[in-house]
Amino acid sequence: MTDQREAVRENAKYLRNVRPIDPDEIHEYVDGRPHPAVVRQYLREEAPDLGLIERADGTFVPAQGDPVSPLSGPIREVPARYEDRLDDWLADEYGPDWHEGPSGDLLRSTLRRTKAQYLAGGPVTYDRDVAAAYAIYHLPGYYAAVQYALDDLADRGLLGRRLRVLDLGAGVGGPALGLADYLPDDALLEYHAVEPSAAADVLEALLAETGRNVHWEVHRETAESFDPAEATGDGTVDLVMLCNVLSELDDPVSVTRRYCRTLADDGSLLAMAPADRETSIGLRRVERAVESPPGGDGKTGTDADEDGPRPVTVYGPMPRLWPGERPSDRGWSFDVRPDVAVPDVQSRLDGAATGEDHAPGEFVNVDVQFSYSILRVDGSRYHDASLDTATWARMADMDTHVSNRIDLVAAKVSRSLSDGDESGGPGGDRSNPLYKISDGSEERDHYAVVTKETGLNRPLREADYGDLLAFESALSLWNDDEAAYNLVVDEETIVDPLA
Repeated sequence: MTDQREAVRENAKYLRNVRPIDPDEIHEYVDGRPHPAVVRQYLREEAPDLGLIERADGTFVPAQGDPVSPLSGPIREVPARYEDRLDDWLADEYGPDWHEGPSGDLLRSTLRRTKAQYLAGGPVTYDRDVAAAYAIYHLPGYYAAVQYALDDLADRGLLGRRLRVLDLGAGVGGPALGLADYLPDDALLEYHAVEPSAAADVLEALLAETGRNVHWEVHRETAESFDPAEATGDGTVDLVMLCNVLSELDDPVSVTRRYCRTLADDGSLLAMAPADRETSIGLRRVERAVESPPGGDGKTGTDADEDGPRPVTVYGPMPRLWPGERPSDRGWSFDVRPDVAVPDVQSRLDGAATGEDHAPGEFVNVDVQFSYSILRVDGSRYHDASLDTATWARMADMDTHVSNRIDLVAAKVSRSLSDGDESGGPGGDRSNPLYKISDGSEERDHYAVVTKETGLNRPLREADYGDLLAFESALSLWNDDEAAYNLVVDEETIVDPLA
């Protein structure tokens, strides 16, 4: 069998630059003439190493090097094949009526308890019941969120069609499925999940529904004990994902630093966290601790030895617009995207709930709100700006500009925060649109407050999360109640989008 596999490999190496590789043809060239289905299986297993993708007609061709295109629209729903597979898994574990009776009560009480533990900052142990409840409740939001975050890389042509990915703390698979579906059918994905808990059972079931060019393996180990070289050979990956797991690690900074060393020279590390205050701010703490010391062009830091630190740059979405500067504000920033459709598993679990303590919709969660950070080791940034204080005000110097109208450049790093106190933004008249902004030098939170919208400042409202804007004649004020700076945008202010 080993000789046959090697013969298939050698034929594939020869033919891949000549014509599509057809298992029906290759089997004739192999001693013993294995069945074409056996040849096809060999090719599937060797595809990541050979750089091959399987086409719909069953032939294999080399994966192309063109970058992945960004999303063309919002994520509307989790595909039915994943919902159906999760439903099947729940039925296997808890019975066909898993959402009703004792099993439904168990899942609902587990979800309530787990949410309470999380909000209290306590540890969560992922046994079978927690994994099931987690998959029902969180899968949709995580599935969508990771795709929006990946758009920052695709938008700059930095996400290739041939990817080796390491997903640490992969959980039940929301980010994994989102990644797999973000990539086009002709992309080659070699995916390694690291998940030691019972969530891996759900993950494996759902990964079985991914496409034919997704080659996955689940490693039931912790991020701290896992050795990337055992899975990937040279230990190098194109993308590391740390999604919704940093707050559960004993030392998230050291783990993040360690896995930055596994990145290829053009690789990225994507860290994500829920939008709530503590986990979002915690994500920024890790980002800032791992980032190389400020100075020069941001490409500081060298490898002292093979195991030494690598220069790490914050690619985005939080900007670094001033050389030698980094932010030291509290760092609470998160994106909000359109809700996804309510999956059937949530509707059934919620609809079967009884009791006075249940409010309809308690077990429905389709919000897409998330914080994220992308780190690189090649010095690249989403916004590569070079500013000077002769033209633009720097947020680090904002105290000297209070009560003056100023010009500045900043990224919009929130949706409107004027509709409720959950934003953590400054108080006052919440009828005025309010947005967190950043230039990467701030020591305090900065907010743009629109008191009078005009055609000349409307780009602030229309800008997407992370977009870079130039503000002309914004009024700088200090908000003593919130210990933050307000940049008033009114009829005298001009806001222009910057490429």
